[in-house]
Amino acid sequence: MTTHGLVTLVLFLAVLLALAWPLGRFIAKVYQGDRTFLSGALGPLERGLLRIAGVRADSEMTWKEYALAVLAFNFAGMLAVYALQRLQGLLPLNPAGLPGVSPDVAWNTAASFVSNTNWQVYGGESTMSHLTQMAALTVQNFVSAATGMAVLVALIRGFVREEHHGVGNFWADLVRGTVYVLLPLSVIFALFLVSQGVVQTFAGSSQITLLEGPGKNQVLALGPAASQVAIKQLGTNGGGFFNANAAHPFENATPLSNFVQVVSILLIPAALCATFGAMVKDRRQGWVVLSAMLVIFVPLTVAVMAAEQGGNHALSALGVDQAASTLAGGGNMEGKEVRFGAVDSALWASATTAASNGSVNSMHDSFTPLGGMVPMWLMQLGEIIFGGVGSGLYGMLVYAIIAVFIAGLMVGRTPEYLGKKIEAFEMKMASLVILIPAAAVLVGTAIATQVSSARDAVANPGAHGFSELLYAFSSGANNNGSAFGGLTANGRFLAVAIGACMLIGRFWVIVPVLAMAGSLAKKKKIPESAGTLPTHTPLFVALLAGTILLVGALTFVPALSLGPVVEEVSR
Repeated sequence: MTTHGLVTLVLFLAVLLALAWPLGRFIAKVYQGDRTFLSGALGPLERGLLRIAGVRADSEMTWKEYALAVLAFNFAGMLAVYALQRLQGLLPLNPAGLPGVSPDVAWNTAASFVSNTNWQVYGGESTMSHLTQMAALTVQNFVSAATGMAVLVALIRGFVREEHHGVGNFWADLVRGTVYVLLPLSVIFALFLVSQGVVQTFAGSSQITLLEGPGKNQVLALGPAASQVAIKQLGTNGGGFFNANAAHPFENATPLSNFVQVVSILLIPAALCATFGAMVKDRRQGWVVLSAMLVIFVPLTVAVMAAEQGGNHALSALGVDQAASTLAGGGNMEGKEVRFGAVDSALWASATTAASNGSVNSMHDSFTPLGGMVPMWLMQLGEIIFGGVGSGLYGMLVYAIIAVFIAGLMVGRTPEYLGKKIEAFEMKMASLVILIPAAAVLVGTAIATQVSSARDAVANPGAHGFSELLYAFSSGANNNGSAFGGLTANGRFLAVAIGACMLIGRFWVIVPVLAMAGSLAKKKKIPESAGTLPTHTPLFVALLAGTILLVGALTFVPALSLGPVVEEVSR
């Protein structure tokens, strides 16, 4: 790893942590109903939305009522996204005159955006009208992120409350997260992106005359991109307005916009660690969770940077001097933008797959075998190393529960976490959270290797082709959305199968998490004793990180051995 890579990573982490901690404390105040500096300006909007919906913010829901509200709201959103796609040819704000989206692609996209996955089997500028991009996709970028934060807050309340049957009100949590957190940040971020050259217009396209000669023109697709890019990054959504996603200059215009976007991907997931510490009245707990994330994220980011800066062996064999491109920093530049280079592309790949984001500023399919394996494994760990907005931290807290359970077994006493006993019911729910996405990845990949249409969709034979399928199902079931570009995933089988995995990975996890929240809220808190495992120490950071890596290794290393590992040793 070069000095350039080291400086970039250190600067990135410094800016991220400096912004995340105060934001996290602000988010805690929002969900606790405390007054903030935005209450005067946005309070009327919050109260108006709740009044229109007929909801009282102080009306408590049981975990079952909360889960039913989550499922009903997201099911309605999925129907709306599907309908807007199918009918867009008849609707306004369609300057390119695009027809309705095919049923397979519309289903996959609806499942993708409602589950905060934003996997795309279409080219945005050539498939979706401006109305669909705004009213369907951008709206879901907001509410799917707000749903993840709401579920996290319900779980935190389970730890905080004693002998209580309620875990909050989903509708109030949804509105507060959207109005006070996502909306203001997105407005500020969108204005910054416009200042950097990201387009924001209702125009459909612009025709320019090229310098190469008379009569040579190029049509450039345009649209309201900046507003969607802002929330796609902040909400860990990741879906691109354009097919090239963040590699497109109209989405990611400059190195500065690139740096700010990659910070924004991890900003709210990192901030929610501070939110957790503030809400449980022990900031050390938030630092421990954040530290465990960094203990895994930093070495893996260094690994992918080193792999990409090391260059492509196939190009070296052809006599290509990969260190000669000093502007781009040298290394493996296949599939990467020169204005970003190997270092910034590797950092983005690591951040976007550590988070449940999925946006890309380079082609992951062109990474070296080990460079491509790191993003894949980050997804397979469960999208918890920062992870999605809300979903990453509630997944991480599930691992914390498993870690204290393992520690309790070792010392022969009932495990406790934050003063609550961890018993059989919590462990059953935690097991479902861990096993369901993993099963969807492995079973889905196994079936795909036996389906001819899925095999035909693979652009590369052998180990790399298997990696393309494994990456696709890892991305879908863990709600990431990035892909190895060599896979043509808009065929019927892959569109339907990966769409189903997205819904399983999202909602079959949310329900056990809310069930756990309801169970914990009913329990009394147990005073600390000499036998209580401290969960605010470096020892617990190591135990938590070790548990995550052990589960990830046992689950996915055999599959990874058939793909990127075989490709690496055989090249």
